[in-house]
Amino acid sequence: MTTHAPPPGEDDPLGLHGVVPPTVTAFRDDETLDAATTAEHARFVVDRGVHGVFPLGTNGEFPLLTGAERREAVEAVVDEVGGEVPVIAGVGAPSTRETVAHAEHAESTGADGVVVVTPFYYPLDREGAVAHYERVAAAVDLPVYVYHIPSKTGNELSLDALSEIAAIENVAGLKDSSKDVPWLGQAVDAHPELTFLAGSDSLLAPGLDLGCSGVVSAVANAFPELVVDLYEAYDEGDRERARRLQSVVYDVRTALKRGPYMAGVKTALGLRGFDAGPLRSPLRLMDGDQREALADDLEALGVVEATDLHSDE
Repeated sequence: MTTHAPPPGEDDPLGLHGVVPPTVTAFRDDETLDAATTAEHARFVVDRGVHGVFPLGTNGEFPLLTGAERREAVEAVVDEVGGEVPVIAGVGAPSTRETVAHAEHAESTGADGVVVVTPFYYPLDREGAVAHYERVAAAVDLPVYVYHIPSKTGNELSLDALSEIAAIENVAGLKDSSKDVPWLGQAVDAHPELTFLAGSDSLLAPGLDLGCSGVVSAVANAFPELVVDLYEAYDEGDRERARRLQSVVYDVRTALKRGPYMAGVKTALGLRGFDAGPLRSPLRLMDGDQREALADDLEALGVVEATDLHSDE
């Protein structure tokens, strides 16, 4: 399956590897869910070579959706690209009860796996974290991928807690967005049976170096070709090209972060002619000056053409 890139873990029935974007949730101008365009974005990245899709991650704005909207979004993405690439649906919530309900729904839609962010808002001890994953994994017959992003959840998993969670049947891997390289390196070393996915665009090639079999890249939502090229260069053994492309990703990432939180991806998609609508309030898109500056940066980096910059006007 892979040549020079790390293989997925033996306990991962999906064999997740490569580029798995955390696809966006599209909204109409009035911020109502646009399920059809949400599905079209999954199609956009799949047609450009990604190896899987992850709806309802952070870029999917999942905390801002109702339960019904979450179900509709997952159904739309599975209907559009299910069977072509693995669809691993985000199902995390503050409570175990709600997380289980989302996971059971995702299984009923035909999703291939579920991504379970650590519960958020309330502090969580090791026993609570392990019990949470035990209940979710027991509720579905799907591979479960832990989503570790302590900067957003307030809950960091210790390596000891991860060892207990890794022993749970159906737990197949972990998406790490902690940006804690020593933690990730030790986790990969201790659990070769699991699939690890690097969850930050700042650690795509470095994550592969550490043993991650794939990357969950926000940049790949807008520029899937760039990140797929990086992964393929790495897998072909061309580390120098992979490093050069990681450098481009660094610059694209910096450009996307120039405005309000998470505004860059949907703004960049608009510059490419793909209108995913606004972010849901209180999040917001870039203003006109920020959008123009982003367009200049992306054109200078060679990831958009001058003709693209006017395709949505």
